Amino acid sequence: MVDKETAVLAPEEAIVRGTLKWFDPVRGYGFVTPISGEGQDVLVHYSVVRQLGRRSLPEGSTVTCVVVERERGRQAKAIVDLDLSTAIGPDLDAAVARSADRVDPRSMLAAAGPPEAVTIKWFNRLKGYGFVVRPDDPADIFIHMETLRQAGLVDPQPGQPLLVRVAPGHKGPLAVAAQLPDQGA
Repeated sequence: MVDKETAVLAPEEAIVRGTLKWFDPVRGYGFVTPISGEGQDVLVHYSVVRQLGRRSLPEGSTVTCVVVERERGRQAKAIVDLDLSTAIGPDLDAAVARSADRVDPRSMLAAAGPPEAVTIKWFNRLKGYGFVVRPDDPADIFIHMETLRQAGLVDPQPGQPLLVRVAPGHKGPLAVAAQLPDQGA
């Protein structure tokens, strides 16, 4: 980001603060609507967003940028400040960062123990995860929807018995394989 306090503007440049109307990462551009009504919308190209180390911007973000007048209208030359707290749309960059933190449970099978009996404590289908517990231990064991799907279980219910293989995950115990008890060990 350009430091707005020390930025030296050319005569044809201006600082504009506005709200991101939309940004399409596939097309590589979007538009900022000035907050103070100072002129027309400002084109924000991917090349300017990339300078922030981002691939996109969420709708509703407050953006302060250096703007230049081009043949086809106003265009952001650099982003001076970005406030994501005003965003009303999803932040795709944050979603990508969160998914990079996820581990494929199948890659942890070698570190998992033998199948053991557990019951489903709770499961949220919308979020795609839940927890199981051992009969003699109240500690939660994380389980992902994909692990249950691979076991043929599409509608997990609290109290339902399972056999799982547990591996140590970076946030705690993780069920990396599951099967219904009648499928055998």
